[in-house]
Amino acid sequence: MKGSSVAMLAMIAMALLMVHQTQALSCGELVGMLQPCVGFLQSGGSPSGECCNGARRLQGATQSQGDRRTACHCAKSAYGQFRVNLDNANSLPGRCGISTNIPINPNVDCNSIP
Repeated sequence: MKGSSVAMLAMIAMALLMVHQTQALSCGELVGMLQPCVGFLQSGGSPSGECCNGARRLQGATQSQGDRRTACHCAKSAYGQFRVNLDNANSLPGRCGISTNIPINPNVDCNSIP
């Protein structure tokens, strides 16, 4: 299962290279940015530098309300798909020295995000 998840994420990351940067944030981009965090999100430990760099890129890419809501919907979908540990996910921003205004909760109403 883990090998197929990594292969899928690698294909998504390659597809991201073809995405024009002025387009709105997509779920593929979100997954690509956080792909280095999958191990941490599932098992804990310490997030890698690559993981924190991806989290920072995601923070920078979610400046508009629409992008924050998209990121929320994508994260909710990925939460179950990748079997993310909620405690690990909630600790990621602090461990990477960033803050986020996107709730990390699979039960949040993403349409209520300002």
